[in-house]
Amino acid sequence: MIARSNSKRVISIFVLAMLNVSIMASLRNLPLVAELGYQMIFFFAVVGLTFLIPCALVSAELATGWTKSGGIYVWVREALGDRWGFFAIWMQWVHNVTWYPAILAFVAATLAYIINPDLAHNKVFIQSVVLIVFWGMTLINYFGIETSALVSTIGVIAGTIIPGLFIIGLGVTWFIVGNPTQIQFTPGSLIPDFDKWGNIVFLAGLFLAFSGLEVSAGYAGEVKNPQKNFPRAIMIAAGITLFLFMLGALSIAVVIPKGDISLVSGLMEALKLYLSQYGLSWVLPGLAILLVIGAIAEVNSWIMGPVKALYTTSIHGNLPPFFQNLNKHGMPTHLLLLQAIIVTIVSFIILYMPTISTSYWILTAISAQIYLIMYIFMFISAIRLRYTHAHVPRVYKIPHPHKGIWFVASLGMLASIFAIIIGFVPPTQLATGSRLVYHALLFFGLLVMIAIPLIIYQFKKPSWVIKPDEE
Repeated sequence: MIARSNSKRVISIFVLAMLNVSIMASLRNLPLVAELGYQMIFFFAVVGLTFLIPCALVSAELATGWTKSGGIYVWVREALGDRWGFFAIWMQWVHNVTWYPAILAFVAATLAYIINPDLAHNKVFIQSVVLIVFWGMTLINYFGIETSALVSTIGVIAGTIIPGLFIIGLGVTWFIVGNPTQIQFTPGSLIPDFDKWGNIVFLAGLFLAFSGLEVSAGYAGEVKNPQKNFPRAIMIAAGITLFLFMLGALSIAVVIPKGDISLVSGLMEALKLYLSQYGLSWVLPGLAILLVIGAIAEVNSWIMGPVKALYTTSIHGNLPPFFQNLNKHGMPTHLLLLQAIIVTIVSFIILYMPTISTSYWILTAISAQIYLIMYIFMFISAIRLRYTHAHVPRVYKIPHPHKGIWFVASLGMLASIFAIIIGFVPPTQLATGSRLVYHALLFFGLLVMIAIPLIIYQFKKPSWVIKPDEE
C-alpha cells in the first residue's frame, strides 16, 4: 500500500503508471479485442486519444481539487447537486453488476479446460460457476476488506502478468518461425469498413477496458511535479496497456479465424492450439488455474470498492435505512446482498441467449453503456466546476483557463456518447437471435439502471440521513 500524505509527494511517474496499468489490463478482454483483427491498432489509437487521455486528465484535475473521499459522487454533487451526484455514483456501482457475470463466465470457460473443455460451451455449467464464485466472494467480503486485499494482490501477480507474458511469447514465436496466420498484416487492413457498423461494434468494449482511471486519479496530488508528470504517467500506462492488449490479442487472432473467436473461451482455445503445436499441452491446466486466480482476484478487487463508495452517500440520506446496515467488520452487508441478488438475476442472460459469446457481449455492452453515462456526467461536471468553483485550487489543472477544459471534456463526452450508441448495434460476428429481443435487452436494461437511482432519490426522507453518533 502507498502511504498517503498531503505534505510530501512521493509517487513517481513509474509507480503511478503501474497503478493505471493494474486497473486497465485484464486478460479477459483479449478475445474481444482479437475480434477486431489487425484493425485493433486503429481502434486503440481512437479510444486512447478521444477517451482514455481526456478521462485521465479530467479526473486528475477533479481529484486534486476535491481531495475528500467520495470521488465521482463528490465531483458531480459539487457541480450538479446531490441528486446527480447520487445518480453518478450509482451508475459507477451498478455497471459492475452486469460486468461480474461476464468476467465470471470467462472464469467458468477457463475452468472448463481443467475439467472438460466441452463444458466451456455448456450454459448451465457457465451460469453455475458464475453464481457459486460470486456468492462465495460476497461471503468472503463480509469478513472485511483486509481478507479481500490479500486475495487480490496475490491473484493479480499470478493470474494476469505471468499468463499474459506467456501468450505474447507464444504468439511472437509463432510469427517469427513463419507459421501461417489468420490475419493479414497490410496497411489496407488497418482501416475498418465503416459501411458495416456491425463489424466495429466491439469498439464499445474497448471503452470499458480503458475505464476506471478516475480511481487512480486520487493519487495525482501526491505525484512529484504533477502538472508535468501526471500526463506523462498516463501516456506510459497507455503505452504499456496498448502493448499488452495488442500483442496479446494479436496472439489470439493469428491462430484463430476472426469469426471463430469465442469471447469467453478464445484465450484458452488459442493457448491450446499453441501448446499442442509446440508439444507443451501439459502446461495448459496450470495456465488455466493461473487465469482463474487472476480473474477472480480482479473481481474481488472491485467487489467492495464501489459498494463502499455507494454507502458513503448515506451521510446525505440517499439510501434507505435498510441498506445502511454495517456488520461488526464495518461491511455494508445489505448492499452486498443486494448486489449478489442483482448479479444472480442478470446471469440468467447466459441461459437465454443463442450462444455464451452472445451473452458475454450483451453483458459487456450494458456494462460499458452504464459506465459511460457516469463519465458523461463527470465531463459535464468538470466544465461546470471551472466556472462555479474557479476559486478551488487544483494541484493538477488542464492547461488554458477555459479552452483546455472545454476541448478535453467535450472530446471525452462525444466519444462516450458515440460508444453508447454503437453499443446498440448487433455484432455481425455473433448470433444474436431476434434483433428486437437484442435491442430490448440493451435498451430496457439501461433504462432500468437509470431509473432506479432517480426513483430512490425522489422518495428519500430526512430520516434517512446518518447522524454523526450513528456512524
